[in-house]
Amino acid sequence: MVPFASAAAASGRPHVEEPVAYDALLLAGFGGPEGQDDVIPFLRNVTRGRGIPDERLEEVAHHYRHFGGVSPINAQNRALRAALEAELARREIDLPVYWGNRNWSPYLEEAVQDAAAAGRTNLLALATSAYSSFSSCRQYREDFARVLSETDLSGTVTIDKVRQFFDHPGFVQPFVDGVRDAVATFLAEGVAPGSVRVLFSTHSIPTADAERSGPREGDDLHRPFGEGGAYAAQHRAVAEVVMAAVAAEVPGAEHVAWDLVYQSRSGPPSQPWLEPDVNDVIEQLPAAGVEAVAIVPLGFMSDHMEVLWDLDTEAMDAAADAGLRAVRTPTPGIDPVFVSGLVDLVEERLRGTRAAERPHATGLGPWFDVCRPACCENVRAGFKPAAAGIAP
Repeated sequence: MVPFASAAAASGRPHVEEPVAYDALLLAGFGGPEGQDDVIPFLRNVTRGRGIPDERLEEVAHHYRHFGGVSPINAQNRALRAALEAELARREIDLPVYWGNRNWSPYLEEAVQDAAAAGRTNLLALATSAYSSFSSCRQYREDFARVLSETDLSGTVTIDKVRQFFDHPGFVQPFVDGVRDAVATFLAEGVAPGSVRVLFSTHSIPTADAERSGPREGDDLHRPFGEGGAYAAQHRAVAEVVMAAVAAEVPGAEHVAWDLVYQSRSGPPSQPWLEPDVNDVIEQLPAAGVEAVAIVPLGFMSDHMEVLWDLDTEAMDAAADAGLRAVRTPTPGIDPVFVSGLVDLVEERLRGTRAAERPHATGLGPWFDVCRPACCENVRAGFKPAAAGIAP
């Protein structure tokens, strides 16, 4: 039922509740250029199969060229890898961490082959994305399957994947800390609670992909997620938890309103993507009596290009043009609480922790270990073989 999986995950049960003797952790990243000459080849990798000419890619390339052609994401993943290794060692867990990217060196192929050459063949993958959608979950799973097939390791190496961790307390708490500090500062400076707005921002995706995120109708785990499917529902649920926690800590914060907004749209105008756009919302805030805005990168683990350009540059410029006080709150990065939470996710698979005992901050969790049939379909490309989930 579940190709490329360990024996414990192969049955397809949503949660693997028996110990699995993994022998390596695979940190799976998106990847990014590390110099001006890398930018266009990297963007070709990201958009492979879509026939986008280089002149159109150059429209996006200027974001990277503004920062010397270097995406911060690889340095951030190096730091995360080191932090994971340190936390694993502190807990006396003998699990080496192999790091590979989908779109730039070091590639997933290199990481998996290096692990196999060292005799590490039962891998547990940690993708650097917390939410459910094609681009944030299934595409990684398809790449795992592709790599195993293309390297002829499909009969030797297995790859399972930790659950989507959008509502794990270790991921949520850094956002609580950031929003609490931002709101408390605005209120201390004399801004009325009703004049403060919190914007939780995440990557926009095609509406068709969003509607197909999460378990499909007819699956026992399907629920009416509402507009935007599981992807939007997960973000809304986390935002509600963050705001409730801040309201409990900061007097007056219970009167602060919030919105879920989207950024980084890249599709053609004719293709519907999730809205509203963060900059459009910021432009409208003064008319609603808002004086100060906290921009929260809820969809992101670290300060990579979508944060540095789309939020720190474009959104902050939009706030300045609107005459608003504005702050962008931190991403989890290598916050010790977050890193500890990631290792908790690894431990629950090593130990076979029962689902009822797994920490989760929202009513949507704990998310499942083995993705459901047809979960997070990409309607444009169709189904491809994928690890860590029931086919298709």
